[in-house]
Parts: sequence; structure tokens; C-alpha cells
Amino acid sequence: MALLEVKNLSTVFKTDHGDVQAVRDVSFSVNEGEVLGIVGESGSGKSQTMYSIMGLLASNGVIESGEILFDGEDISPKNFDSKKKYENKMLTIRGNKMAMIFQDPMTFLNPVLRIETQLIEPLMNHTNMSRKEARERALELMRLVGIPSPEKRIKQYPFEFSGGMRQRIVIAIALTCNPKLIIADEPTTALDVTIQAQVLELIDTLRRETNAAVIMITHDLGVVAKLCDKVMIMYGGKLVEQGTDQDIFYHPQHPYTKGLLNCIANPEDDSDKPLEPIAGSPPDLLNPPKGCPFVDRCDDAMKVCKWYMPEETVFSANHKCKCWLNHPMAPKKGD
Repeated sequence: MALLEVKNLSTVFKTDHGDVQAVRDVSFSVNEGEVLGIVGESGSGKSQTMYSIMGLLASNGVIESGEILFDGEDISPKNFDSKKKYENKMLTIRGNKMAMIFQDPMTFLNPVLRIETQLIEPLMNHTNMSRKEARERALELMRLVGIPSPEKRIKQYPFEFSGGMRQRIVIAIALTCNPKLIIADEPTTALDVTIQAQVLELIDTLRRETNAAVIMITHDLGVVAKLCDKVMIMYGGKLVEQGTDQDIFYHPQHPYTKGLLNCIANPEDDSDKPLEPIAGSPPDLLNPPKGCPFVDRCDDAMKVCKWYMPEETVFSANHKCKCWLNHPMAPKKGD
């Protein structure tokens, strides 16, 4: 059984200009010990999908439809009699069974509280530990994530840590209650390359040691290649392709996936072939296209792409794609 299973999730944001359709009919699953990468441009719906699952949407965000099954339990808002009951349920799950690593630790960490307080509070809230036991666990976590001299540094404030060390503290906070699912929202964005590699290696090591599932939100396909077992490609609030890392890198089917791969340098390619950026801009999710969200940027778009969302083509148990070019009646290139 999947640890997390999301079925037909749709999330909108209510604005004065209309509903922003941020997440549109998204379905996927992730198993224990598995790493799922979610890839796409800014505004593709990656983070809002995860915030919907975590119950962290902005006040104007609404989950309009879909199911969220976590650890065998339906935690969809519609499954609760009131908003208060839903929020109380999510308080027992967040930071306990499900945790999130945010991309900007200085936004997540409270600048006026010592690291000790910020590590101990989740333990006191979700366990029966005494304060002394919680402090010992906090020191253990700091050692686990590679913070030197934890007995000294636990008394310090976030501004006294480097960017890489702050991110390690955020990871430690996420691990306080041994979560079954860790969601990492672009955790290496603000770090230099060397520190990025260390943080990614740390997340992977902790995942193997705890058997936690990890969902990695990223725009960096290098991160995906290094860590992920399965990959989701999102565009315009839609899930357009999903598969194993091998499927996505060596047998991509959607034009958007191919476009993303053409934007990155291939170290094995000795030719002087220039990188190919994807022309155009992402769709306006206040008024998204009726059909394929990628239609206005796709060189191979057909009339049907503009008016109807593509059917899902299944290539294997793990590899699926939504593109009319995979339809048996679609014209082939060169025809």
C-alpha cells in the first residue's frame, strides 16, 4: 500500500479577479523509502500541490476536489465536519508523521528564538518526552545532521549560523519525530554548489537510515538524477508526465519534458550543440487553456491540443504521459 496517495486533486485561490487554478486534477502516489521528484517551472503547481497535502494553503486557497490518503487515512478537508476539525487533525500530523523542509531557512526559523527552543518545541508538542529528554534528542539530531559542537551551538540564534548550517537545522527540525514522509521544497536553492551536494547527500542518507519517503520539489534536473526514484513533470497546474528516473531521462514522451532536458548541458555530449530554451511563457492560470496547457509553446501542437486535454497514455506500470502526440491517430513527424 502506498504511504501517500493523491487522487484528482484540484486547488484554487480565490482572488478579486477570479479563481487561480493552481492545481488541476493531479494524481500520484509515493511508497515508504521512495524518493519522488516533482519538476517544473515556477508557477507550475509543484509547491501548491504539497501545501495542499500539508494543509498549509494561504487563507484564500481552497481544495475544491480530490482525495488525500496518508498512511491509510483520508485526510482530505471534505472528510471533516468543520474546518476546525480538519486543522486540529493536521496539527497532529504536521511535524510528526509528515514534515517539510523549506527552501529558505531564515524564513522558516524564528530569528528571536534560540535553536534549542525551535528543536525542542516539536518534541514537546508531539511526544511525552520531558524537557531534559527533548533536549538530549535535539542534541542527537544536531549531531546527526553534522552540526559541530552541538552543546554550544544549540544555545545560539539562527543568524549565528551559515546558510548551509541553517538548512541543516531545518532538516533536524523536520526529523524530530521520525516522520514517515519528508517534503523538501527546493532545499538547496540559496546554497552554493558544494553545500548543495552536502545537503542532498544528507537527505539521502537520512532517508536510507529511517526508510522515510521523500518528495523533492525542484527545478533542477541534476537533483532529480542524483536522488529520485520516480519523477513527476508538472506544467500549468497539471501533471503531464510521470515515470522512473530512467523513463524521464532516457525515454521522455511529453514535449515539455523534452524541452526541459534540452535546457541542460549533457556532460557526455562532445558536440557544440547549443542549449535550447523553451520559447514563450507559462499559461495564465486565471484563464488556463481548455486543452493542453503547453499548447501555445509546443512546436508540434495540433488543433485538438487547443480544445481538449490530452488523454493519458500508459507506457508501463510507472510511465504515463498526457499528450495527443501519443495517440494512435496522431500524425507522425515527417508525415
